[in-house]
Amino acid sequence: MKAVADYLCQTLQEVLPLLQVISEEDASIKPQPNKWSKKEILGHLIDSATNNQHKFVRTMAQPHIDFVGYAQDFWVAEQRYNHRNWKEIINFWYAYNLHIAHIIESVNPAYLSNTISIEGSGPFTLAFIMEDYVEHLKHHLKAILPDASITSKFQNIYNA
Repeated sequence: MKAVADYLCQTLQEVLPLLQVISEEDASIKPQPNKWSKKEILGHLIDSATNNQHKFVRTMAQPHIDFVGYAQDFWVAEQRYNHRNWKEIINFWYAYNLHIAHIIESVNPAYLSNTISIEGSGPFTLAFIMEDYVEHLKHHLKAILPDASITSKFQNIYNA
């Protein structure tokens, strides 16, 4: 899992300066009333980090776990990410993901075949949900940073 953790850290390092140059105003723009702003997308990635931290650690604790999903639109709306300071959102997202990378890198290999079902879907192995977390993160970062030269940095390490 070290390669997954390293890949997450590399992505964080590449993306951080790109996020930091986005203005507060630009980060707050909703492309459509029902679409998330850049602040809300990064806020969603914070929500994803917290949910996945629980999934990871709880799946390590037992051979199988049933886990609840979460209402992502509700979480984003109720936490009012679009009213938060952009740089604070970036800093929290970055720090939380460094911790996620630490969890992924430190996982006992014996736990990687433990399984989780989420809202009746699955089962998925711990290894899969850790790898998928990084893919989900990349998907949303591409929405914030759509420039083709930027998105080309996000090559799937498993297809290299």
